Amino acid sequence: MNTPTNITQPVEYLNYWAEVYKKDLLTDILPFWLKYGTDKENGGYFTCLNRDGSLMDSNKSVWFQGRFAFILAYAYNQLEKNEEWLRACKNGIDFIEKYCFDTDGRMFYEVTKTGLPVRKRRYVFSETFAAIAMAQYSIASGDKSYAEKAVRLFKQILYYKNTPEVLEPKFREGFVAKGHSLCMILIDTAARIREAVDDEILTRQIDESIAELRRDFMKPEFGAILETVGPDGEFIDSIPGRTINPGHSIETAWFILEEAKHRDWDPQLKEMGLTILDWSWEWGWDKQYGGISYFKDCKNLPQQEYWHDMKFWWPQCEAIIATLYAYEATGDNKYLEMHKQINEYTYSRFPDKEYGEWFGYFHYDGTLSQPAKGNMYKGPFHIPRMLLKSHLLCKEILSK
Repeated sequence: MNTPTNITQPVEYLNYWAEVYKKDLLTDILPFWLKYGTDKENGGYFTCLNRDGSLMDSNKSVWFQGRFAFILAYAYNQLEKNEEWLRACKNGIDFIEKYCFDTDGRMFYEVTKTGLPVRKRRYVFSETFAAIAMAQYSIASGDKSYAEKAVRLFKQILYYKNTPEVLEPKFREGFVAKGHSLCMILIDTAARIREAVDDEILTRQIDESIAELRRDFMKPEFGAILETVGPDGEFIDSIPGRTINPGHSIETAWFILEEAKHRDWDPQLKEMGLTILDWSWEWGWDKQYGGISYFKDCKNLPQQEYWHDMKFWWPQCEAIIATLYAYEATGDNKYLEMHKQINEYTYSRFPDKEYGEWFGYFHYDGTLSQPAKGNMYKGPFHIPRMLLKSHLLCKEILSK
């Protein structure tokens, strides 16, 4: 879908896309996942769906039990009081509480359709997604106990993060490092929980994560956020140490811009978010074929991963949100033009006009790699979050 050629003014453009985002969320993405992804027999959600919504694998991603429950509650809180969404959200949270925690308090990564454990990983991302789901469900339902559960789970995450040897390290003695992922995800996790309950640990962790990003992961000499650095931010001249994930960095940029906005457009945070967006766009935007590429090397050496130049669904979604936040923050037409670029690229390829929902994986040149709608990593999160956030941002900008 392209913007009609007669729409040239920012007000008309934002009005048009505000309605497209809302319509796509309400008539396509949420109905698709509620119809094909809801397990009415066992509770929880399926995500391994083929192009037409048919089930390819009944095992369940624990990430997506929290992610989709969050989306449903967030849409309920931000868009409309749809009781079907609230019931479906509770369906996922009940499944999480019943089946997704191990006896040690950690969460699984994958379970069977009936909740038997399949896989557990060293990451605490299952916990972060469960926490934001519980927080948003607390707001939606009025049940404060779920906000309390979210804060307890957040404090548990910080215990895992800050206590040596509790979590198995990703690398051994020969490669001592830390990653961008946990640092940045704690910003959004804390911000979403903070909407439900005011606990001082939340803003404190946001401050700590932002300081760590600025101090250790932002590298002006490369104009980039690096995915992996030494324990004190040291540059590690190796393949993982040189890796840039532009989509991931763009997501970080809008997390920081959102926090700047929460603080009445704090100028230092605004500048930081805009800098990260500008850097990451320069690295990520494919000037020949369009779209945000997956991995880059900060010294422009060849990347190791075979998907390094592919165009996945989620970096495009993050760029759509981030450019709108940047435009709201600055009023600079540069960011609206960037939004038009990524929006047009994404909408001309990813939505499946025949079966609904979006494709997830394209080659560097925009040809489709595979048509499935979901797996353990792709499901009802980045796309509906983008549609909802972008609708709200368009409306906020227009209101000014």
